[in-house]
Amino acid sequence: MNQEYNVIETLKLTSDYQSIATIEKLIDKVCTSVGVNEEAYGNVLIAVTEAVNNAIQHGNKENNSLQIDVSVLDSSKSVCFSVKDEGPGFDFNNLPDPTSPDNILKENGRGIFLMKNLADKVEFIGEGNEVSLFFSK
Repeated sequence: MNQEYNVIETLKLTSDYQSIATIEKLIDKVCTSVGVNEEAYGNVLIAVTEAVNNAIQHGNKENNSLQIDVSVLDSSKSVCFSVKDEGPGFDFNNLPDPTSPDNILKENGRGIFLMKNLADKVEFIGEGNEVSLFFSK
């Protein structure tokens, strides 16, 4: 995706689950303004809220003094949501497969799997404390 992106929205969230409602409103606004098709909207909503949820829970460890930065970038063909927490990151190249028999009954461990299956492209940046989710319009 070698496209020119312009930042159209930025938002700072607290590491509190009430921030999920705030990000849902931003997703609604952005998807309407940039023309994300209805079929892709659900994928954007689930993947981006999962990224914010992971930033709250795993990245910032629910520490309300730490923030989450969200940026939305737009191009002619796609939109990108970038979510960055203040945590130390994680090894995103060595994640257990949530579909393997050993993991299928575990209550967590599916967030990144969901993001990768719902977004057109997922990029982890730096130590893994920033993720960019790309969606075609």
